[in-house]
Amino acid sequence: MAEFLRVGNPAPDFEADAVVDQEFTKIRLSSYQKNKYVVLFFYPLDFTFVCPTEVIAFSDRYEEFAKLNTEVIGISVDSHYAHLAWIQTPLADGGLGGDVKCPLVSDLTKAIATSFNVLDPDVGVALRGLFIIDKSGILQHATINNLAFGRSIDETLRTLKAIQHTQIHENEVCPVDWQQGMATIKVQNNS
Repeated sequence: MAEFLRVGNPAPDFEADAVVDQEFTKIRLSSYQKNKYVVLFFYPLDFTFVCPTEVIAFSDRYEEFAKLNTEVIGISVDSHYAHLAWIQTPLADGGLGGDVKCPLVSDLTKAIATSFNVLDPDVGVALRGLFIIDKSGILQHATINNLAFGRSIDETLRTLKAIQHTQIHENEVCPVDWQQGMATIKVQNNS
């Protein structure tokens, strides 16, 4: 049984097979601690309809995340062999059409999706979970979309920037619709 997952707690660690630069490798989530933030996004399956739009969008904007010292990692319940085939399949044939900048992790056993509480038991795939994990391995943000609709890369970047800002400026909080460069709210520490 998975532990209760919530923001403010450590993200569940995992080690799994992945495809990075069209090569097979292992990825351990905790290896990013102390070095990088992580945007972890789950998607249902390779060779589907909405999933390629999200993976391509994250890949196309990978450098924006990299400039924010952040690794973007995609995860589905497909094998790493299926990931590689999907990457190498042309867009016109339902594939990703070549290089994908973000690693794609295989969760064939569904253990990772279960630990992040995004596994849909009725269909056996992950819902569209998105998690932002800080450099200490603490889960700072979590959203879960149902299967039929994708996420916003702009909102993911906005949220990541807000997290980073409040971690650097511990006496500041970010109001609604805050964008980098906008005013924050100063918080007085009464201790």
